[in-house]
This record gives sequence, structure tokens and C-alpha cells, in this order.
Amino acid sequence: MERSTSTEKVLPVTSFKSGSGIEVVPGVYCYTVQVANVFFIGNPAVSNEWVLVDTGMPGMAYRVLEEAENHFGPDHKLKAIVLTHGHFDHVGGVIDILEKFKVPVYAHPLEFSYLKGATDYPEPDTTVEGGIVAKMSWEFPNKAIDISAHLRELPADGTIPPLPGWRWIHTPGHTEGHVSLFREDGRVLLAGDAFVTVKQDSLYKVIVQKKEIHGPPVYLTTDWRAAWESVVKLADLRPSVAATGHGKPMRGAQLAKGLVDLAENFQERAVPKYGKFVEHQAN
Repeated sequence: MERSTSTEKVLPVTSFKSGSGIEVVPGVYCYTVQVANVFFIGNPAVSNEWVLVDTGMPGMAYRVLEEAENHFGPDHKLKAIVLTHGHFDHVGGVIDILEKFKVPVYAHPLEFSYLKGATDYPEPDTTVEGGIVAKMSWEFPNKAIDISAHLRELPADGTIPPLPGWRWIHTPGHTEGHVSLFREDGRVLLAGDAFVTVKQDSLYKVIVQKKEIHGPPVYLTTDWRAAWESVVKLADLRPSVAATGHGKPMRGAQLAKGLVDLAENFQERAVPKYGKFVEHQAN
């Protein structure tokens, strides 16, 4: 496996929630690593086997594995990793974790060029309308990583082999191969960055983790039309609880109202007024 700055460059950004975890629903645990969330799927009361959804920020794999040990016990068994997409804050820990656990990594095939070392992601847009985090996004790594030996395609039928009862949904816009995960039992949604529950370009709101529904992070979203269609698709699922790549889990009326409002007013609520990806699509 080839190392790269996308998994090694530790970034000086964090939130008050970093290092804390919360049970989204029984068997789904959200753990915050600096400003990004990872998810442990598995019930420690039943088994020490589990699946990891996304791997957090660069250089932070040891924190994810320490929390897994706390949650599932010292003899925990990681079965697989599922990636919502390949941005640095979602694959930051993957190479270090794979060195300890030789498990399959499932992702959408449209992400494979970024995960096989073939294509770098577009550079973050520091010119986009947004707060301080958007302006400092030039620090964020965009280099491809190579985990070819472990990569597996998510099946075309929507199933997720290591997660019976769950299905994946193609939710592009933030990236081409972005996926969200949904479980009918309990109507549980893991949305990745298709939408988030904190205003990710605002440094203050990221630090305090102010809970509110927003579109995907503006500085890395390359296709706003597709991003809107993805939010509409997720709103149509009518999830009871949603956990996203950034921000706190949300449920009930607050989630329902916020997600419908975002879907119906996406242009005003989510799309920046200017930025290189916005202008590219307008031309």
C-alpha cells in the first residue's frame, strides 16, 4: 500500500466533540475524530465483530482503534471497512488500520481511481463563498491513495456484503462515487457528506458543533446539480435518524423538517453564490 499525504498529514483542526462517541441507535456507534465522524456497526453485547464506516482524519487511526477496543473489547475483530467516499477526512486512517487488519474495503467503483492511486481529487476551492474553513482548505490533502489490494466494489444490487439489512445508495455530487448507507429497520441513515449537520465552512460552528442541516462541504463539492438530486433522494427515504460525516446525529421532527427544507430550497440553502465549481457548471 502506497502512503501519501492524504493519510499522513495531521491537520490542526478539531472540535469540542473530538474523542467522544455516541450511540446513534443500538448497534450503530458514532465516534468523532477531530472534525470527522466514523461509525462502528456491531453490537458489543452480542459479538466482538464489527464493521467500520469511514476511517477519519489523517494520522488518527490509533484513536479509532483505541475506541474500538474500548467499545468491543481488546480482542475485537474488524470484519470490513465501508467508505462513503475517498476524501482525506474519510480515508485518513485507512492505511494504518489495514496494516493491522487485512480486511476488504468496500466503495463505489467511481471512487476507485482515487483509491487505486490513479487520479487525484480536484484541489479544494479556497475561492468559494464560505467561512474560514473554506479559506484554509488549501491545507487539505487531495492526493490519491493506493489500497488496491483491499478494494472491493459495492454490489450493483445495493447490498453491502458485510452488513446484512443495510443497503447503499449512490449519492454523487460531493464526489462522483459518494454513497450513503440506509437500514430500513429503524430507518437509519448514514449520509456521509451528501449533507451534514454542521456548517462545515464555519470554524466557530465546527468547533462548537452547532447542530443544523446543511448541504455538503462547499470547498470540495464539484457537482451541485447532482448534490441536490442526492439530497432529494435521501429526503424521500424519510429517515428517522441520520448521522453524517460532520456534525451530531439528528432525529425526529428536527431531521424531517430540516431535510425537506434543504431539498426544497437547495439552491438558496446549499449552493454557494460563487466558486470555481459553481462557475464551471454555469458555463
